[in-house]
Amino acid sequence: MKEFAFYRILLISWYGVAAIIFVALLFIPAPYGRHSRPSWGPSIQARFGWMIMEAVSSVGFCGFFLLGNREHTPVTLFFMLLWLIHYIQRSFVYPFLIKNGRKPMALSIVGMAIFFNIINTYLNGRYLNWFSTVYTRRWVQDPRFIIGLILFFSGFFINIHSDWILRKLRSEDSDNYGIPHGGLFEWISSANYFGEVVEWFGWACLTWSYAGLSFAVWTAANLVPRARSHHKWYITQFADYPKNRKAILPFLF
Repeated sequence: MKEFAFYRILLISWYGVAAIIFVALLFIPAPYGRHSRPSWGPSIQARFGWMIMEAVSSVGFCGFFLLGNREHTPVTLFFMLLWLIHYIQRSFVYPFLIKNGRKPMALSIVGMAIFFNIINTYLNGRYLNWFSTVYTRRWVQDPRFIIGLILFFSGFFINIHSDWILRKLRSEDSDNYGIPHGGLFEWISSANYFGEVVEWFGWACLTWSYAGLSFAVWTAANLVPRARSHHKWYITQFADYPKNRKAILPFLF
């Protein structure tokens, strides 16, 4: 089978798997963070779990992106830079900022995340490197690129700012949670997840690719159910939790 045929089959299948994962997570929250459960087997410190699984995306994307002999354009190199901006922060900055970094994370979760990141980096990195039409310099003037870039950085900064608000609520290694206030937390329970969803839909727009869209769909499939679980948890834990807040979409859901 030629690689392009394999790639198309994998990409189409990946959308189907995302739909299954979305439904499953509506009923079974992924067991990490406040939803951790010991029944998921051996664990490591969450800080190292985040580093390992997110670093796969940095290294994997560069590997798949650089694989082959197509000459890279300034636009595709810019795409790689955007990817690395996100994942270097997630791999080597965020793990050292979280206050409960010593909390256990199941190795099974780390393994599943690594598997996802390998497939995701292959689909996106290989597309930009080999299967895409060449992105010329004129692409940066296209409204899809401009709108996508605005969404990408808006989501990126919403995510980082929201994580900062959450960190301020907790002391080192504390398992205590509080009600977050400020930023988009005034309207939704999971402003950090909202930022990440916006960021990767921005990526899908600025690359204008089914590969980029698959990542955005997977991000939503993973984080929307988790935001829903967080919202229910907050309501259960705090009698004074703001009634006007939604889970992840202001005024809607």
